[in-house]
Amino acid sequence: MSVSTVAADQSACRDIPEPLPVLGRDVTVPLVTGGEVTYAALDYAASAPALQRVWDDVAAYAPYYGSVHRGAGYLSQLSTDLFENARETVARFLDCRAEDQVVFTRSTTDSLNLLARALPGDCQVFVFETEHHASLLPWRDARVTYLDAPRTPERAVATLERALAERAPHGPALVCVTGASNVTGELWPVRELAAAAHAHGARIVLDAAQLAPHHPVSVRDLNVDWVAFSGHKLYAPFGSGVLAGRADWLREAEPYLAGGGASRTVARRADGSVDVRWHESAARHEAGSPNVIGAYAVASACTALTEAGFDDLVAREQHLIRKVRAGLAEVPEVRVLSLFGDDAPRVGVLSFVVAGWNSSHFAAALSAEYGIGVRDGLFCAHPLVRTLLGGDPQSQGECGAPEAAPGEKSLNAIRVSFGAGTPDEHVDRFVAAVRGLVRDGAKWTYRTEDGRCVPAV
Repeated sequence: MSVSTVAADQSACRDIPEPLPVLGRDVTVPLVTGGEVTYAALDYAASAPALQRVWDDVAAYAPYYGSVHRGAGYLSQLSTDLFENARETVARFLDCRAEDQVVFTRSTTDSLNLLARALPGDCQVFVFETEHHASLLPWRDARVTYLDAPRTPERAVATLERALAERAPHGPALVCVTGASNVTGELWPVRELAAAAHAHGARIVLDAAQLAPHHPVSVRDLNVDWVAFSGHKLYAPFGSGVLAGRADWLREAEPYLAGGGASRTVARRADGSVDVRWHESAARHEAGSPNVIGAYAVASACTALTEAGFDDLVAREQHLIRKVRAGLAEVPEVRVLSLFGDDAPRVGVLSFVVAGWNSSHFAAALSAEYGIGVRDGLFCAHPLVRTLLGGDPQSQGECGAPEAAPGEKSLNAIRVSFGAGTPDEHVDRFVAAVRGLVRDGAKWTYRTEDGRCVPAV
């Protein structure tokens, strides 16, 4: 499936698939107004709950846990096979090229910082201001051109083409772009941006943290040079990530971390110093004892999503998106944030503001009075959210947003996000809660504590 298009709505001709089983689906939480309710986890864009299938796979492996690559024992050999097979599973999930490397990291942030360390000298980096900080900030040792937020996919491609055409000197260059915005959920024209980058002699890395859990990602089809994503957004536990793609820059760079596993041989020289030969494989950037369970969990999630079928996953998610958008459209006080317009294809991530409400206060009331977990703030994408809200000052209300920088307005938004494990009841309760809060106000009193809005006790 193309990243720049969403599968056609098939809900009219077939049943909507059931959500996938995830951990925490039966957890109950207390309400400040009394009683308990099943928790509605609607913050998938930050961390998706682990799939039950993934957790079961990890639990089944746990008794066989052993060191990898350097152990002669049965458990060490089993763990080594499992670790390397996980690498192959991820490569298939991403439809990598035969010569590509899959490096296991801690997260998308870690992956992109690794790539930043591997850039050749005098590399130019081009990045839109719309990126998550994981994509916006790692390039501190490169010459960086920050591109203004485009208001259409076509403008994004034109902006990049113009910037690349004007670059001088014409040395190595890298474009970093998201696949799906962590603020608006909108899909970016990745294939077209990759074509523009390559036409001007640049390479491109895709931040797929918000894309890979929702849509198939093919390195070949999109023709990107690298892909980065996080396990904790792909229905695996925390602490694992992936950087996959071209091997040459990674092979030529100094190891991201120096230590055992990254080195092939280490010997003393006659002058007393140390001579090191580093691995040229992915191990070059995986020094130390690797997170075998994390890598296995990511591979398990890749397998589970593939077997569930992205056609069904997309159909279910689009069904939920329609419910949320239709419900919010009935509340005039709500404004959904968008770069590319209301009709832009998107994944299950929507951010919005509510007239007359501070967003921190609204999110706190959703949690405390309805048992609904959403996110409020700037979502580690400060330039983008400030661009989207720059002309829309908000009242502080009784619970204020975090202090703005000098000379800036206080800006804050609310984000609701969902995915493969979200039942209809959660989004129905969310829509009803938004209506109730706007119509009737909060039932409880709230105060600001350590920058957060919390129920007053």
